Order: sequence, then C-alpha cells, then structure tokens
Amino acid sequence: MAGYTGPVVGPVSFDLYAGEVLGLGGANGAGKSTLLRALTGSARIFSGRIDRHPSGVRVAHHRQRPERPPELPLLGRELVALLGAPSDPPPLIARLMGQPIALMSGGQYQLLQAWACLNSGADVVLLDEPTNNLDGSAIEVLSGILHRLGPDRAVILVSHERPFLEANCNRQLDISEWTA
Repeated sequence: MAGYTGPVVGPVSFDLYAGEVLGLGGANGAGKSTLLRALTGSARIFSGRIDRHPSGVRVAHHRQRPERPPELPLLGRELVALLGAPSDPPPLIARLMGQPIALMSGGQYQLLQAWACLNSGADVVLLDEPTNNLDGSAIEVLSGILHRLGPDRAVILVSHERPFLEANCNRQLDISEWTA
C-alpha cells in the first residue's frame, strides 16, 4: 500500500519484463501516479515491498506535468543531453531541439520530455499521462517510439485514454481494482 500521509493505492502486485509496455488505467484519483512515485521512492510505502532486479535498475520518470526548470535558459537539445538521450530525434521532435524550453507549448515540452525519457539509458521508463496536451501527430510519434522499444527496456504507461493504452501496451492493469 502506498500514498503520502496515508495509503492511496494498494496492495498491488505485478511483474514487469524487459521489452514490455505495461499500461496502467483507471479512474481519476485511483492512485496511478502515486504507484509510479512509490516505484521511484517519492511516495511512501505503508506495507509491502518493491522487488527490483539485483543488478540495479536505471529508471526514467516522465511526470504527468513535467516541470520546466525555472528561469534556466535551456534549449531543447540541452535538455535532451541532460537526460542522456541521443541528439537524432524524429522530425517533429528535431524541430524542438533549437527552441528554448521556456517558449515551448505544453504539448511540445511534453513530447520532448517523453521522447528523451524513452531514449535515455534507463532500463525502465515510467510515463505518466504522456499524451497530455499532445495533438494527433504528436500522439502518432509517441506511439511509433513505443512500438520500437528495444527488448532490453520496459515501460509502465499511465493513461486515462483506453484506446491509447490498447494500441501501445502489451498488457494492461486497471489500477481502480487496487484503490486503498
């Protein structure tokens, strides 16, 4: 069971395998984001445990509303470099590389951040509502990236959009079943 001042979600039990995109769906407030935060250590675990591969797992976490660094004049390519992603993105994202992140729309920043997390050196990528603020063409780019996921990486994808989960996930869990 995980939460902040008290349990919000759980108990939850699932395995995640390399090469898999696991979708977490459920109602607003069911604890999807809290579960991701428990996996990264930023939400409290009240009972139970998280078992990780013994060699250590590198995790990239794309938050539901990724924060822009305040008053830090970063260009898209500089943010991508900080996150450890390569500098050869698809065309829609390549156009963002030379733009200041402070001037990007919410959707542009969301897409750049999601792409960088998915292309970083992380073993597991946590994507929390990555389609927020994205238009149709950006959602297609994100889907294409998810379908080209390598066999050595895994993704946990949170979304309210059932069709997006169905199109992009190998397996889905409805987190509403485990609301505390």
